[in-house]
Amino acid sequence: MSPPQKSGRAAPDDASAPPPHSTSSSPELPMDGPDEPTRVPLAVEDWATVVIMALLACITFANVLVRYFTDSSFAWTEEFSVFLMILLAMVAGSAAVARDRNIRIEYFSEAGSMTRRRRLAQFGALMVALLFFLMAALSLRVVWDDYRFEETSPGIGVPQWWYSVWLPIVSTAIALRAVGLFVRRGREAHRVEGDQQ
Repeated sequence: MSPPQKSGRAAPDDASAPPPHSTSSSPELPMDGPDEPTRVPLAVEDWATVVIMALLACITFANVLVRYFTDSSFAWTEEFSVFLMILLAMVAGSAAVARDRNIRIEYFSEAGSMTRRRRLAQFGALMVALLFFLMAALSLRVVWDDYRFEETSPGIGVPQWWYSVWLPIVSTAIALRAVGLFVRRGREAHRVEGDQQ
């Protein structure tokens, strides 16, 4: 049992220790802490996430109540909930790309000099942008086919393009967020290289 401290405040274990994942020679990539400033506010994805989650909660709660009191359920809820969950994953992916918090292997991404790390972050952002621009372009054909052939959803029979049109839209948003990240990392790399010279 440790003796009580004389002052009312707890002393830190080691006040001189640097914060986790930081080096004394160079600043840290902004993966933790406040969001970086972006041209399009990150509140767009944040509010879209809130709205989608609220819709999912309301639909699920209404379905539970109807099933409890009537022994039946809304037929449209499963199809619409699946669509909202997919949309939620893509919107959250856009926010993760904008905040540079996508999945990475830290052994490679956190090793080496700050310039190397920023260049690797730029390469990752470029690959994400290429992937999602390609997805947006290819999914436009899917949307056009759904519209042209008047495809309907299997559950409730609404036009299928009501769902599929969101794939190229959100894919383009993710790609543009990746382009913005690529540009920000490039500016930071140039600034760091200029400071070293």
